[in-house]
Amino acid sequence: MMLSELVSTTDEVAATSSRLAKIDALARLLATSEPQEIAPLVGLLLASPRQGKLGVGWRGISALDVAHAADSSLTITDVDESLDALAAASGAGSGASRNSILSALAARATAEEWDFLTRAMLGELRTGALGGVVLDAIARASDRAAATVRRAAMLSGDLGVTAQLALTGSVEELEAVGLQVGRPVLPMLAATAATPTAALEITGEASVEFKLDGARIQVHRHGDEVGVYTRSLADITHRVPELVEIVRSLPAHDLILDGETLSLDEDGGPRPFQETMSRFGADVERDLLLRPWFFDVLHVDGRDLLDEPLSVRLAELERVAREWRMPGVVTADAAAAEKLSREALAAGHEGVVVKSIDAPYAAGRRGKSWVKVKPVLTYDLVVLAAEWGSGRRRGWLSNLHLGALDPEGEFGEPDDYVMVGKTFKGLTDELLRWQTETFPKFETRRTQSTVFLRPEIVVEIAIDGVQRSPRYPGEIALRFARVKGYRADKLPADADTIQTLRALLRG
Repeated sequence: MMLSELVSTTDEVAATSSRLAKIDALARLLATSEPQEIAPLVGLLLASPRQGKLGVGWRGISALDVAHAADSSLTITDVDESLDALAAASGAGSGASRNSILSALAARATAEEWDFLTRAMLGELRTGALGGVVLDAIARASDRAAATVRRAAMLSGDLGVTAQLALTGSVEELEAVGLQVGRPVLPMLAATAATPTAALEITGEASVEFKLDGARIQVHRHGDEVGVYTRSLADITHRVPELVEIVRSLPAHDLILDGETLSLDEDGGPRPFQETMSRFGADVERDLLLRPWFFDVLHVDGRDLLDEPLSVRLAELERVAREWRMPGVVTADAAAAEKLSREALAAGHEGVVVKSIDAPYAAGRRGKSWVKVKPVLTYDLVVLAAEWGSGRRRGWLSNLHLGALDPEGEFGEPDDYVMVGKTFKGLTDELLRWQTETFPKFETRRTQSTVFLRPEIVVEIAIDGVQRSPRYPGEIALRFARVKGYRADKLPADADTIQTLRALLRG
């Protein structure tokens, strides 16, 4: 398949607001792909090349001075081979090698194709083809049940591999996709409630557990081989040797554990989230040590527990990782849940998560089986735009336009983002500088006062609540919104939903 076909299809997808039209266009593209092209094509489409880390950045790409081809000649396979070479470049001289590979690729691409490839390599492609749209397109192109495709994608953690299996394999092979030790799966997500009592009304009897201001981790062990992955499935094993040693000490040969990690101060209290995240970005061991807290187990010694109720999974977790379990209590009593919440807050943590004791583990899904409760209401939103500051902030991008995810399309197209307010509160000079340097890389257009962005940057916002407002499409506005910090560990699809925020009106 020619790269130009992918580029023209993504242009078609970006130009329409119709979810069905997006699915139709992508399904046609996938249906005409050769088997070996499917996984690379999906990776490019999602701006997540199948090779993973390529070792290239905006500075290196923008510094290229290459004349582009007048006519299209690149195929998907050509591009995939070049990305293989980029990912493989390492050691002395790797910078020059990558520059040579990029220059050769850029020279073979037309200007339009190179613009597409640049955004795909940097993870900045925005076509409106989110994961859910691509999943439905795979199901359409392969004539497979959407639920079967979705489960296979969640358990494999790789949409490209799922697409290839759906389009080239049998129904039985697709249905057979299951947990595999060493292959991370998408994490289960939580909804939000204002109080533990309100959360229990949703879940019924539940495991009420501490909610840490830490980083989500998923740990896989096969014998002495241990892998540690982030919530976005990035492999950080080499950066967290202390976690690896703890997992090796557990009484099991094969394990898949879900949990959180953070660093503690001298008094045993939690350090700020940013200090924990600094370890994830370091390729060498630092003095700051991480401690794990595990709250779920998905596999033990040949037994998959994904579809078992939480009560069964917690019993296994107690057996294999008692010392490292997340503090919690199983109860249907609101007073007990409120008491644990107070204990979590007194220990310096965020609050609690209330989890239905009968629920299976829904990989990659956000339902009502898990409900997080944080008395200081904080939500993960995306930045839709930023306004230029005035006065002391003149010359800096300041006031943020904030959006919530609308997965159901209640206020527009499914999986789009609905504006819910603005804020400049909580922005330090350091954050203002970072925004001014970073936001133009995500720019879609600008006016004299505002730079509009692709909705790809996730920011954690604290609010006092919401109020009804005809000013925004979701008919609510945030009350006293302030910035807590940017969440580089989260994807736009992880943002809280407009439905979650609107539910606060009934709280």
